[in-house]
This record gives sequence, C-alpha cells and structure tokens, in this order.
Amino acid sequence: MAVFARWCRSMALALAAGLLLPAVNAGADPAAIKAAVDSVVRLHAEVPGDARSAATLGPQREGNGIVIDDAGLVLTIGYLIVEASAVTLYRADGSPVPADVVGYDYDTGFGLVRALAPLRIKPIAIGKSAGARAGDPVLAVGHGGAGGVLAAEIVARREFAGYWEYLLEEAIFTIPPHPNWGGAALVDRDGKLVGVGSLAVGNATEADRARPGNMFVPIDLLPPVLADLIEAGKGGGRVRPWLGINVMDMSGHPIVVRVTPDSPAEKAGIEPGDVIVQVGGRAVGSVPDLYRRLWASGEAGVTIELEVVRRGAPQGIRVESASRYDHLKLKRTY
Repeated sequence: MAVFARWCRSMALALAAGLLLPAVNAGADPAAIKAAVDSVVRLHAEVPGDARSAATLGPQREGNGIVIDDAGLVLTIGYLIVEASAVTLYRADGSPVPADVVGYDYDTGFGLVRALAPLRIKPIAIGKSAGARAGDPVLAVGHGGAGGVLAAEIVARREFAGYWEYLLEEAIFTIPPHPNWGGAALVDRDGKLVGVGSLAVGNATEADRARPGNMFVPIDLLPPVLADLIEAGKGGGRVRPWLGINVMDMSGHPIVVRVTPDSPAEKAGIEPGDVIVQVGGRAVGSVPDLYRRLWASGEAGVTIELEVVRRGAPQGIRVESASRYDHLKLKRTY
C-alpha cells in the first residue's frame, strides 16, 4: 500500500501541474502516460426512442471512447452505442467529430466506432491485462485531460456475472470509483491500455463485501474479436442462445427479476419471481452456473428446457432461444 500511495501522490501532482516528470520517480513512463490520457475522448450517442435498449439505457448516452488506431477507430463499452442512430466524438478543444458505429460484441461488452473526420489524436498503446494483479497501481482515464484522470488500484481479478445474461471469467475491479466510468481507459504504469470501463459496483474488493469501485473489461478479450468486429459488426464464432431474462442469486438459485418485452422468455411464459432450478434436466445453483448451462446447450435458436419454481410449485418451461443481435434494432445487419 505504501508503494501505491507514493505512486498515486506523484501521478496526481504531475497531472495537476500539467507535467509528468515526477511520475518517473514512481517508475512510470511520462510520455506514454500523457499519450494515454490524450487518447480518451468524450463520446455522445443518440438512440431512437423505440430502440429495444432505450427503456433501460436511455436515448441519450454519454461516456468515453479510446482512440486505438491512426484511422479513427475508437474503442468504448458497447452499451453506450448499441442501437445508436448517431454518435459524436469530441476532441480536447470541444470540437465535434461525427462517427459511425462499427460493431458491438455482446459477449465481451466491447463497442467500436470510427470517426468520420481526422481526430488528430495519437492512439493509445494496447497492453496485456493478463499481468494485471491486485495491488497494482493504475490510472482510470476519462475524457477531459488531467481533470478526467483518477489514480486507482486494482483490488480484485474475479468472475463477474451481470444480471442481463453476461459473464466475464476474470474481470478487473478497482478502487476508488471513477465518476465517469463508461468507456474509460484503465492504464498501467507503462501507459498501456489494460481495460475498458464498464460499471460502478458496490463490491469491488469481494463479491460479498461493500466497497465501492469500478469493473473494467480486460483488454485481452479484444484481440480475438477485433477483426470480426470490424468486418462483421460482432465477435466471431457461434452466437450464444439468449432468453431475455434478468436474474439474481437468491437462496441458492437464480431468480428472475425482469423479463425483456418481446423476448423468448416472455413468449414462453417466464415470469418475474420464477426460481430457475434446472436447465436441460441438470440442477443450477447460481447465476454463473445458469449461464454456462444455457450456453452449453447449443447455438442461438436451440430449445432450452427449464424447470422453475413458481409460487412454491415446480413447473417445466420450453424456451425457443434467439440471438440477442436479432432482437436489437441495429443499424447494420448481423
């Protein structure tokens, strides 16, 4: 903790003064840190009111984008741009640059846009998240230059299960929380990108302990899907079956807390309050277990046999799964 505290103090002083030389004393690369900070831009997305995600994510979305190549390719977190009809990036001087949505990968959570005019911004150096460990000092970088930078610490690498049928095997958790986390860059002491901001969480250190922080998607998940994102608009490989349920762990089993309108789950008659106890005749005991069982059943379109407990009584339900991409109202056809 003493090393982390010294690093944080030196970085904060350096950034506040507009200088990065003090960071050398903490073992950081000042030029690389400055380039990383400068690579993060403001991102604004407009989403039609009838979009599937508008009710939960809103029609106006604000966050960050990270410039990753010299041709205007910008990485962000996917929920900011999914179903967007217009995306605008803002340079450091506030000047707007329109952008097109390139792709969205539901499995990782990454999103890509491309600027339609030169950004004149040096791309960030891509690092390796595999080596990021609890206790490492990092910078959480939002747009706005030094004012958007927060000295932080990685406090955990662990599984993350989102209630929206989303699972990361080894997410990165940091403290303290960044106030503008969506699409923020997680930068190591070499000035390299190791994660992309996804969420504010209340349990950063341990799953069952209250400690506010952020969850970042590891950057190592990007290279395997990047080419497909650019070429096809989504990650490659088979499309996982999607039901359209929001679930939480309760009393040793996943419980449905919301059913997406016009989803396979709604069409099959799943209701909020249903406790899922089996998938395909095999017991499930947690939300991650549920997802793994669902995705092991086959590709999108496969019939999923569920057993739920509803108001104390067991009930079998057959769900004709679908592709999440087909459900969304996306600009390009996947």
